[in-house]
Amino acid sequence: MPDFSTRRTMMVDTQVRPSDVTKFPIIDAMLSVQREDFVPAALRETAYLGENLNLGDGRVILEPRTLAKMLDALDISRDELVLDVGAGLGYSAAVIAHMAQAVVALEDTETMSSEAQDALMSAGVDNVITHVAPLKDGAAEHGPYDVIVVEGGVTHVPESLLAQLKDGGRIGCLFMNGALGEVRIGYKIDGAVSWRRAFNAGAPVLPGFEKQNAFTL
Repeated sequence: MPDFSTRRTMMVDTQVRPSDVTKFPIIDAMLSVQREDFVPAALRETAYLGENLNLGDGRVILEPRTLAKMLDALDISRDELVLDVGAGLGYSAAVIAHMAQAVVALEDTETMSSEAQDALMSAGVDNVITHVAPLKDGAAEHGPYDVIVVEGGVTHVPESLLAQLKDGGRIGCLFMNGALGEVRIGYKIDGAVSWRRAFNAGAPVLPGFEKQNAFTL
């Protein structure tokens, strides 16, 4: 049997801690959540590699370093409600659940959302609800949110999603420019979001988060 516990510790010690992620809730969550249970069965052996894991259709599970550094920059607290956009099979939501009061895990297909719900229930995570809708639409009925985490690349963030962020809230997005990308944290103040660069990373652009071309005659 693979020793996933040892691999989990190595992931934290070689990918997360060296990336200047030291907040205890993040370290504790990534040591506790069994990542192998939140990936496609065919990828269990590669669950702890330092790379994005392919979910098909241009979707990925973000590499541990990227997720950890984004959560570090967002600085989620125990009294906050978080929207996890593109939650995949639930790994990111399970990690965030260790830090937040509650998490809404958004996926755009019933199949993936159902698999995420099953994995979360099996892991005993009881402060996450799953929601099915186009990713760009968010989940307004459960908001507004203190924090929004977008689990994939973007070139454009829909205003309808930003509207679901509380004033004083934060949003983390991976802005892609070709093959290169950088995570930025947006801070909503007086209804407007201002962005600050956090670190470099990369991932495929999520459906609905592509830059909109202006209409011309």
